[in-house]
Amino acid sequence: MKINIHRSAHNRVFAGVLGGLAEHFNWNANVTRLLFVILTITPMFPGLIAYLILWLLMKDPVED
Repeated sequence: MKINIHRSAHNRVFAGVLGGLAEHFNWNANVTRLLFVILTITPMFPGLIAYLILWLLMKDPVED
């Protein structure tokens, strides 16, 4: 099962997952990363697992 959001080819730190989400929803990528880090360190949000699942589900980056 793939979702219709692509990982970012240019706005990436590791795999481009958060950059792709930020590009798709017109969010600031740095704010998205900051919110993700904050959510990841809270005990109720399994951030690393969510990131890995999104990495598997998101399509490969599209070259512009």
